[in-house]
Amino acid sequence: MSTTAEQLSTRHLLGIKDLTEQDIHLILDTAANFKDVLNRPIKKVPSLRDITIANVFFENSTRTRLSFELAEKRLSADIINFAASSSSVSKGETLIDTVNNILAMKVDMIVMRHPYAGAGVFLSKHVNAQIVNAGDGAHEHPTQALLDSFSIRQRFGDVAGCKVAIIGDILHSRVALSNILCLQKLGAEVMVCGPTTLIPKYITSLGVKVEHDLRKALNWCDVANMLRIQLERQDIAYFPSLREYSMLYGLNKEILDSLDKEITIMHPGPINRGVELTSDVADSKHSIILEQVENGVAVRMAVLYLLAGKRG
Repeated sequence: MSTTAEQLSTRHLLGIKDLTEQDIHLILDTAANFKDVLNRPIKKVPSLRDITIANVFFENSTRTRLSFELAEKRLSADIINFAASSSSVSKGETLIDTVNNILAMKVDMIVMRHPYAGAGVFLSKHVNAQIVNAGDGAHEHPTQALLDSFSIRQRFGDVAGCKVAIIGDILHSRVALSNILCLQKLGAEVMVCGPTTLIPKYITSLGVKVEHDLRKALNWCDVANMLRIQLERQDIAYFPSLREYSMLYGLNKEILDSLDKEITIMHPGPINRGVELTSDVADSKHSIILEQVENGVAVRMAVLYLLAGKRG
């Protein structure tokens, strides 16, 4: 991996809203180089050999945590893994105290997932380390949006001009907001689709189309990004039952085959099979879900590598 003369405009990755279009293209181009590295017999590069990264997860995660950890190992970084459930946080220690104790061990970068929106922004103002937001509440999930855009670019050659429908629980989704911001900065058209109760009232101010009919959304789009229902974030019932939701907004092979054109299916995971997607759709040739997972490692390698160039 050759050193790039270009640099990111930001010291942290807190959200897509902080990135310029040039930043996003730089990350995606760098990720393409790292994807080549990952397909070699020796998948490791010494780019971050002197960097120590702490993965600080205050919320459960499988894909994102493993993806970041693998990206860090492929870049030869030293890694500390921290899970809040088994830490002094459960005894009442504050976020800043927790992180400062980790930084006292000479950590350079923190990858953090937190249940509260804005936790990464708050932390970046109080500690002297670079912060990568691995998801904050229902706010943003920037690396997921970057890997989704990378996957669309890989499939279509360019994101600009693509019509992307984000379907499902928009209200509670950090993936939806980051995707909308990222796709728009890259020139895509974006539509959201779901029941009225799961579409936030502010959404039209972001310049997206709104549709409540699944078939209309699917016939409009080139890419359907299917989101799961986030029951863990819902304090009230937003629809009568999962069965009714899946009847109105679940994508099955019959609906897919009835469309006027072929579309590409994406999902950030974890999939609730039989709710937003049936297995025959998730595992079909239309789906690039496993490619998204593979691309996630390359994109996160790119983010960490480029941020490391902004240290100091």
